[in-house]
Amino acid sequence: MKQLVLTFLYGLTIGTAVAQTAPVPTAEPLRVYRAAEDRVNDMVNTKLEARFDYAHSYLYGKAWLTLKPHFYATDSLLLDAKGMDIKQVALVKGGKNLPLKYTYDGQQLKISLDRSYKESEQYVVFIDYSAKPDQYSAKGSAAITDAKGLYFINPRGEEKNKPTQIWTQGETEANSVWIPIIDKPNQKTTQDFYLTVPDKYVSLSNGKLVSQKKNADGTRTDYWKMELPHAPYLFFMGVGDYAIVKDSYKGKEVAYYVEKEYAPVARRIFGHTPEMMAFFSRITGVEYPWVKYNQIVGKDYVSGAMENTTATLHQESAQQDARELADTNRWERTIAHELFHQWFGDLVTSESWSNLTLNESFANYSEYLWLEYKYGKDAADEHHFEDMNGYVRSGSDAKNLVRFHYADKEDMFDAVSYNKGGRILHMLRNFVGDSAFFRSLNLYLTTNKFKAAEAQQLRLAFEEVTGKDLNWFWNQWYYGSGHPKLNITYGYDGATKQATVTVSQTQGGNKVFRFPAAVDVYQGGDRKRYTVWVDNKVDTFRFAAASRPDLVNFDAEKTLLAEKKENKTFEEYLFQFRNARNYADRKEALVAASQKQEEPKAAELMLLALKDPFAGLREWAIGSLDLRREAIKTRAESLLADIAKNDRKRTTKAAALDRLAEYGNTRHLPIFKAAVNDSSYTVSGNALNGLAQLDSSLALTEAKRLAQQPVKGKLAEAVTRTMVAAGDESSAGLILGNFEAMPFGQEKFDALKPLVTFLVKVKSLETFKRGVNDILQFKEQVPETYKEQLAPVLDTLLRNIQKAKDNSGQKDQGDYIEQSLKEKK
Repeated sequence: MKQLVLTFLYGLTIGTAVAQTAPVPTAEPLRVYRAAEDRVNDMVNTKLEARFDYAHSYLYGKAWLTLKPHFYATDSLLLDAKGMDIKQVALVKGGKNLPLKYTYDGQQLKISLDRSYKESEQYVVFIDYSAKPDQYSAKGSAAITDAKGLYFINPRGEEKNKPTQIWTQGETEANSVWIPIIDKPNQKTTQDFYLTVPDKYVSLSNGKLVSQKKNADGTRTDYWKMELPHAPYLFFMGVGDYAIVKDSYKGKEVAYYVEKEYAPVARRIFGHTPEMMAFFSRITGVEYPWVKYNQIVGKDYVSGAMENTTATLHQESAQQDARELADTNRWERTIAHELFHQWFGDLVTSESWSNLTLNESFANYSEYLWLEYKYGKDAADEHHFEDMNGYVRSGSDAKNLVRFHYADKEDMFDAVSYNKGGRILHMLRNFVGDSAFFRSLNLYLTTNKFKAAEAQQLRLAFEEVTGKDLNWFWNQWYYGSGHPKLNITYGYDGATKQATVTVSQTQGGNKVFRFPAAVDVYQGGDRKRYTVWVDNKVDTFRFAAASRPDLVNFDAEKTLLAEKKENKTFEEYLFQFRNARNYADRKEALVAASQKQEEPKAAELMLLALKDPFAGLREWAIGSLDLRREAIKTRAESLLADIAKNDRKRTTKAAALDRLAEYGNTRHLPIFKAAVNDSSYTVSGNALNGLAQLDSSLALTEAKRLAQQPVKGKLAEAVTRTMVAAGDESSAGLILGNFEAMPFGQEKFDALKPLVTFLVKVKSLETFKRGVNDILQFKEQVPETYKEQLAPVLDTLLRNIQKAKDNSGQKDQGDYIEQSLKEKK
């Protein structure tokens, strides 16, 4: 599962600034040791007949579970079955259902079998039940607001312009809300699902669609068969009015289930999937193992995506129209992430949530692998750099990667299991080399296929391939916490003709990390590569050099997971930007230069970056230019104008338009006029913002014209901002409608600022109420893990609006906020 990651801005303002401080992470709770679940009985096959009651949001199910004792004989069976009505429990024997005694506490179903069964003996238990997911309450995680497993979306059609759908979300242990199972990741089972659905809808589940049978009552029963075993949390059911866009990979069905309006662009969103399947099959040496691969988009799903075997579920942010895709396919990395799970997580599954990183670190790292293959090393390294910083900013130093102590299994879905785990794989790949890395992955997958595994089994695969004892690496990175914090100083001793690098580990406590590092020494047009091992609190390394080197570059491959401080001069950083080999070399130099733009060499570096061949660095440099400094502002103007007109990358073009607007120079008016018609929402939106600063009347005319078409993202923000500035309350329907149509996520959060500004100016009470209700609804959608941080921000926003209304004499609007907040409380 790929978590919904929100980089919520705490600087939203309206009148009074709103400032929120992120909570300080607490030490990992040392509570119960979280071992893998004991396997008393093993699931063999799961057969389900399911009917859906849309009026009550119920599932009426009949389940036949084939099981056998794992090793020791047993006369009982314990199943997870949450919030169900249990009607019958029986043993299927000789074609008859023989009633069994059982006890049920609303969470688990304890069944007494008719006798003791041995390891070699299979038995079948039948359960007739009703599932009532909307009546079941359970805590969710950062990735989902609750854990009710089965979701009925607009089941009675009461919400206009919203589709009726059903989808399931099993991870971690929520599928047992809608089917009685042993809901643990170390179980594996085949399945036969018979889903009876309205004939007007399509269905999707794991495995292959074997048959469809129309029923006399206007329903249809679809039989989905999963012939290969997989974990119960990966069970999936999806039902709705979807367009199915079909593709293929080596004769296997690949299909994309999207809302019908997105059918024309479905291949632009998901169309790299067959190429990804070929790429991942090739690098792992394990051919895509399942019978098909389908992807479906779920309304109101907020978990990013979920790798259900052969049937991945995506949140609606995956659906992008042609103008959004003009910038980039923002969902492509997620598509790769979930697909790689079909190997790491589905074929081989973490045996416990403590070992979750075996699933998630590989899925995280697949994003790097795909970007490297498809778009080049700079694109992959940019992602690596961002993910490493995401982990560092998370303040997770106290958490082990493999964690046997945690408060709740949902806590495992964090920047450690994902970001840090992916970076550790990158270091491991760099250490053992590509050939050994991918052969080790092949051995791990083939040895453990259709089984559950722990991190030690990954170590053993790497040790068998490489012939190296890697306990030091696993103990440090998998079973330890934190990362090196390094102070790196460079020097030159003219007497001994030696360049020196001193590496001091400054992380707290007595922990000392051990790791290899590449050091490049540049001198006289040559580069020499050395490999050193850091294994003390302070290490000094010396390299022969006839004169002071142009640059000594520690961690030259930029693979080390660490925080680094270095004493390089701007002359050295400028040399590094021009001559070193990696994206991170250039980015490090830019970061250093951006903080001292008054220095001539730093300013030169910032301007040089505007012509970097990689768009990501051009964009970063554009956004970081200090245009308050006249020397930079003057020299950058023509460069920004050229980028705004001619850059091939839409997002880079948009960034240049944004900064060019700060000049307020009417000479650039033709650039903004032309760009406002660009097919990219981002380019058009930034151009409209720039136009508003130069000609507000023309900007309003353009905003009204653009508003006649669908507007999203930056263009929606710009249209709203322009109309708000003009005091045009007649645009309320458009402004609020755009906000309401956005799926929950970062883009919608970013749209709060112009919405709040609009609400401050609104005179109509009905319009005001609608806007306040939109903010309150957004607050309700926030996942539980974020609520503690974000709810006070949203409440403060509303209080500030209330204060502004009270001060302006619009007390009826201020009272509405007061009443609404009290009711929600």
